[in-house]
Amino acid sequence: MHPRSSGSSEPSATAPVGVAGSQPPRLLDRVRERLRRLGRAKRTEEAYVGWIRRFILANGRRHPDAMGAQEVETFLTGLAARDNVAASTQNQALAALLFLYREVLGRELPWMDDIERAKRPRRLPTVLSEDEVAALLRQMEGRHWLMCALLYGTGMRLMECVRLRVKDVDFGRNEIVVREGKGGKDRRTILPQSLGEALRAQVDEVRRIHGRDLEAGYGEVWLPHALARKYPAAAREIGWQYLFPAPRRSVDPRGGAVRRHHVDEKGLQRAVKVACRQAGLEKPASCHTLRHSFATHLLEAGHDIRTVQELLGHKDVATTQIYTHVLGRGASAVRSPLDRRPPLGR
Repeated sequence: MHPRSSGSSEPSATAPVGVAGSQPPRLLDRVRERLRRLGRAKRTEEAYVGWIRRFILANGRRHPDAMGAQEVETFLTGLAARDNVAASTQNQALAALLFLYREVLGRELPWMDDIERAKRPRRLPTVLSEDEVAALLRQMEGRHWLMCALLYGTGMRLMECVRLRVKDVDFGRNEIVVREGKGGKDRRTILPQSLGEALRAQVDEVRRIHGRDLEAGYGEVWLPHALARKYPAAAREIGWQYLFPAPRRSVDPRGGAVRRHHVDEKGLQRAVKVACRQAGLEKPASCHTLRHSFATHLLEAGHDIRTVQELLGHKDVATTQIYTHVLGRGASAVRSPLDRRPPLGR
């Protein structure tokens, strides 16, 4: 679990006091400012700040400017050897330190490029059959059912679904536009026709909620990057409202504005786990399992792998090829030699 920011435990690694005697911003405040200026997500900010704090504390609160390759390598090695973290976690820590040195401290250090990133073990994804997906969805209702059906019917990632805006649903073209998916890329995916009526009803519900917010003197939604400055009225437009709004307005931790954000993804994650248990599924299914199932079932139906790659937003088709393990091109297509002769005695 990554450490989170708190005013009481902020490491005191700062630059020297300026000539006029004014104290410059703390290092972690500079990290936050740079991340926000670059438009990074709040989750990225929390993770990076947590890893940088952890790196500083692990080295006796020394300023990172006074450290180098040895300290970084020792820290990353300790994560794997002592803390036994996953490869993705170790790579996230490395990414945070790379950001610190390059974007905040302005140091282009060649030795950082030589640090080998941990390799993720290649594991086959868990995939539900069509009957198992149907059994799962039968255990759900309301908003959770619709979101779960969208995950399976479109192949979206969990947060891509949660962050959908009303304007991203194109009923005329039967498309959904995924904005700033993994890697900051936009893409289009299919809008299941069977969900059209439910999605229109959801848009109508958003209109009602938004109308009440406007009447109460609120109604603004968070806009990415500098859009709020370029288009001041956009934040109050229905098209920019989240398709799955939170039940209550909340205070934006970055600016203090009162807005209605999107729903908390943890609620859907819990609902899926409960539904899996009620459906009697023995596989370790999650929200992401529905994305795996979407890709596998499309390939099973004969759709081109390049098309599936585009729908999923994979940068490399090699990532999509992992789903071919159920298409009769791997172990399932091979007939065991034991089955080619009469049963052997025991």
